[in-house]
Formats: sequence, C-alpha cells, structure tokens
Amino acid sequence: MSEPAIEVEHLHKRYGDVVAVDDVSLRVEPGEVLGVLGANGAGKTTTVELIAGLRKPDRGRVRVLGLDPRRDRAAVRQVLGVQLQQAYLHHALTVAELVDLFASFYPDPRPAAELLDLVELGRQTRTRFEKLSGGQQQRLSIALALVGRPRVVILDELTTGLDPHARRRVWQGIEALRDETVVLVSHAMDEVERLCDRVVLIDAGRVVALGSPADLVRQAGTDGLEEAFVALTGRELAMEEDA
Repeated sequence: MSEPAIEVEHLHKRYGDVVAVDDVSLRVEPGEVLGVLGANGAGKTTTVELIAGLRKPDRGRVRVLGLDPRRDRAAVRQVLGVQLQQAYLHHALTVAELVDLFASFYPDPRPAAELLDLVELGRQTRTRFEKLSGGQQQRLSIALALVGRPRVVILDELTTGLDPHARRRVWQGIEALRDETVVLVSHAMDEVERLCDRVVLIDAGRVVALGSPADLVRQAGTDGLEEAFVALTGRELAMEEDA
C-alpha cells in the first residue's frame, strides 16, 4: 500500500469545555478528493486547520505526505495549499501584487495569468484586496492556494458566495487537479457529489460515516446525499460559520 497523502490518527482538540474534535482518524490517498460534511459546529474547520498545522492538537497524530505539519512547517508549506473560509490578506495590496507575493514563496509557481483566468479575476489585477467583493476575495484565495502547485490542497467552503457561472468554472479547475490530493469542506451537495471520490460525515467532532457518495446513500437507504446526511447524523446542514 502506498503512503497516504494525509494520515490522521486519534485527533483531539478542546476549547475550554467544548470538544471540537474527538478522536478523528482519517486516511486520504494520493490523488483523492475527500469531501468533509457536517452541521454547524461539527468540527470540520477545526479538523482541517489541525491537518494544515494552523492549530496544535491536544492529542493525536497528523502527517501530510509523511511530514508533521507543525514540526516540518517549512517543508509542508511547499507541498500544501490552503484556502480557508475567511481570507486574512493585506487589504492595501492589489490582486496582482498578492499573486506575485505568494508566487515568490515557491520555486516553480503557476503563471499568474493562468490562475486569474481560472478564478475570473483577470480584469481585477490592479484592484486592491479591500475593494474586491466577498465572492472575488474568495476566488482570489483559491488562486493563492494553488499558486505553488501543491500536491495537497485544503479548500474550506470552496464556492460560498459565488454565482452559478463562477461555481462551474471553479469546479472545472478543481477537476483538472487530478494528480493532486484535495480535502474539500462544503455545504453544497451538488459540489460534493460532482467533485468528491469519498465523503466523511463529522458530527460533534467525531467521524460518523465514511465512503463514496453512493455508498453513503445506500448505507442510509435514502434517495440522495443530503437525505443520507440527515439520516446518518440526525442534523440539517446550514450555511453558517463552523467550529
């Protein structure tokens, strides 16, 4: 068996009295697209931030391509791209300046024109980040996550706030990343069903179910993935900030 792209073993994270991640174990294979689904506060975002090394786990083990994302931080930056729900970027820099800045961190970055075409920001190169709409900021964050040609990509709420045309363009860009491993946190069932090879359902910080979208539907005995999610977790999905 080949080395996994991502390996998570018995991961725990607590904030005061709240257990956000409770004994999560996952294995993501090279080239796989894994969807992460959960209701508000289920622990999805905390889980992917722990994988990315943005938070320190209380217990458990994380490896990205065999690297510890906190101990081997510099090496992980070269192979991992991350797009989070909210972008924290320098508001005074333009789109072009931000792409050039991020490209400077990598030995063989993707061409800026290619990235900006993917996210349809080619006409906003001189626009400062603070002047972009929320959807445009989201699209720029996707471009910045991909600029270093990462082997592993974490995308948290990939197309939130995007219009249907922009969503389809971004989906096509993700589908073109078939050599990369992608972890996709999403509330959009059509997005998950189209893009993901497997889906993990997380509830109250724990893994409830894991399998292909079709496997989860069969396991739940329902007609679709959204109904399967409700049947397996007992919760409804909602578009609010996660924990």
